[in-house]
Amino acid sequence: MKRRDFINTLGTGAILPFMLQGLQVRAFGQQSPLLNMLADVACEDRILVMVQLVGGNDGLNTVIPLDQYANYKAARPNLAIDETTALKLTDATALHPNLTGIHKLYKDGLVNIIQNVGYPGQDLSHFRSTDIWLTASDSDKVISSGWLGRWLDTQYPGFPKGYPNTTMAHPVAIQIGNVISTSLASTTANTGLAFNDPKNFSNINNYGVGSASNTRFQYQLSYIRETGLQIQNFAKPVMDAANKVANKSLLYPAKNKNQLADQLKIVAQLIAGGLKTRVYIVTQTGYDTHASQNTAKPGSPFAHPVLLQQLSEAISAFQDDITLLGVHEKVVGMTFSEFGRRIKENANIGTDHGVAAPLFVFGSNIQSGIVGTNPILPSGGDITFEDNIAMKYDFRSIYASILKDWFCVPNNDIKDILYHEFPILPIIKGSTTSSVHNKQVNSSTTLLVSTPNYTTDSVVITFYSDGLPLKLSLFDSTGREVEVLVQNTLPVGEHSIAYNFSGLSNGKYYLQIQTSRTQNTTPIIIAR
Repeated sequence: MKRRDFINTLGTGAILPFMLQGLQVRAFGQQSPLLNMLADVACEDRILVMVQLVGGNDGLNTVIPLDQYANYKAARPNLAIDETTALKLTDATALHPNLTGIHKLYKDGLVNIIQNVGYPGQDLSHFRSTDIWLTASDSDKVISSGWLGRWLDTQYPGFPKGYPNTTMAHPVAIQIGNVISTSLASTTANTGLAFNDPKNFSNINNYGVGSASNTRFQYQLSYIRETGLQIQNFAKPVMDAANKVANKSLLYPAKNKNQLADQLKIVAQLIAGGLKTRVYIVTQTGYDTHASQNTAKPGSPFAHPVLLQQLSEAISAFQDDITLLGVHEKVVGMTFSEFGRRIKENANIGTDHGVAAPLFVFGSNIQSGIVGTNPILPSGGDITFEDNIAMKYDFRSIYASILKDWFCVPNNDIKDILYHEFPILPIIKGSTTSSVHNKQVNSSTTLLVSTPNYTTDSVVITFYSDGLPLKLSLFDSTGREVEVLVQNTLPVGEHSIAYNFSGLSNGKYYLQIQTSRTQNTTPIIIAR
């Protein structure tokens, strides 16, 4: 077995954690001599905190479409949030009443909400869809490396060979929890071996001092020892940072009352303690709400409203803490979940796996507001259990926006990391794409033009080209890409194509146009 094969065999579950405030902390990566050349780059001390909502968050009960409340209530007679209790953001949009902390952050200009986020060809399997989000792969491709790992590869080539070193002694990425995220897997390695306490770790490190030359697994055993020594060196600066400062926010709930808050409390402490880690990942579980969504079925620890309350408490306390600790300017955070839920509640008073959902990006350097509009909901008489919220923004556009406007990654590198070009959204303050995006999205002359109901098989689709390579696709109600209608670079201006729907059955479909600057989705109904 070659070293690369052995590393891949270890996989994402084979890492080396240590304990901090009663929680496992897993270090991944270490800075390389390449940072000597990057020391003066303004973006090098910026930090990303990823908050993973495991199970598929119900976006429709998280961000509520007040402008379509009658249709929303008809689809969810038992689950719909009372309009009078929803936390209003605009005349059209509100938050779940338990998101009081996030609502306040939004009003303070510290939250950006991106509507209708998903990906083409949505896979409704928890495992596969999570893998797609973490690797940033197309839905029909399987990739072993993660999107953050590929970015870290550009910063610290050759890891783990030669790490840690004297240039920088701090980990590059840390996951707090039990399993290291696939998003951190680089193209060269995953780190080490899991252990539950320092004694077990010591036993691995001290299992002989020779080269193990008389064993058939000498190379693998040597690698385990080398990796163990690396993680031991990673642990010291982390513990030093944790011991250097104390948390200041009084908004954190009591320990063990909110696991997400406990995790983010550690992150705030490490950042304020001077750790140079670039990426932190924390998780909150429980979002697979197929039954008794608002009250929690037997065996489920938390109902969806409680999960949202914990999410809001945790993010609000974390943002307050890093502000009081004076490190808020260097931190941006974002939530994500593997998919959303269906529009219509099911017979078990829950919601089933769906396509698109909103997500939150938060921090002092966020361009506050709402990107996109509320999803279009069918009228009460037309809605079915198969109806989904249409994707408008590919989740990789959020990744691309963070890489470009937060981490200052060059465009060519972003394309290499994400495999395609994606529109940059106005998420980060000072984004150079903001005016372009707003012009493209808000101007009626640039939207995909089509009639919402068709009674004939032959139609004309009119759209606007900004002179960049564009893709015009047709999706069905499940998010499956039915056909690519146009994939080309067209001159600037308005274009029209004829399309025949005769091969498609009646139902709801979506037309989507995408360039590197913008992406827009228009719902259509085929009704003969």
